[in-house]
Amino acid sequence: MFAVIRTGGKQYRVAPNDIIKIEKIAGAPGDIVELAEVLLLGSAEESPKAGGPTIAGALVAAEVLEQTRADKIVVFKKKRRKNYRRKKGHRQEMTLLRITEILTDGKKPSMTKAARPQPKAAEPKLAKVEAEAEVKPKPEAKKTPAKKPEAKKAAPAKMPAAKAAAKAPAKKPAAKPKKK
Repeated sequence: MFAVIRTGGKQYRVAPNDIIKIEKIAGAPGDIVELAEVLLLGSAEESPKAGGPTIAGALVAAEVLEQTRADKIVVFKKKRRKNYRRKKGHRQEMTLLRITEILTDGKKPSMTKAARPQPKAAEPKLAKVEAEAEVKPKPEAKKTPAKKPEAKKAAPAKMPAAKAAAKAPAKKPAAKPKKK
């Protein structure tokens, strides 16, 4: 069985266990939401049943998987030769849904809340404050052995003047002044 639903100004063809991304609707991850605007119902055995505009008593139940945001869209406006440029970005908030049931004849969803582990109860604040108030002995600082000063390395010995002169390129004689 499949249905065509309308939400967020768009239409989606859905079937049980489909995962769709729609514009943001209220709901925490794990909640069951009801999408009541069903435009068309169909199945493999029967011809599709269309509503005018919606089908009375039809409902699609879905589980909220995640509240997220779409990719960024860059809006850039420009008027040539007028030194006019504007750049803006936008990220649409989205909801990720898993379709659980397609219901007809005014039936309600079988699950009101998806099975998920409940968060642990937080400790009372008083117990937390008392635990922080306890004075804990500080561990003694570890002593690091003192570093011994290292002997400075001697600078490399200079080359004898004869070797240095042999390696250095020969100098050109100074140019003679020109006579007029």
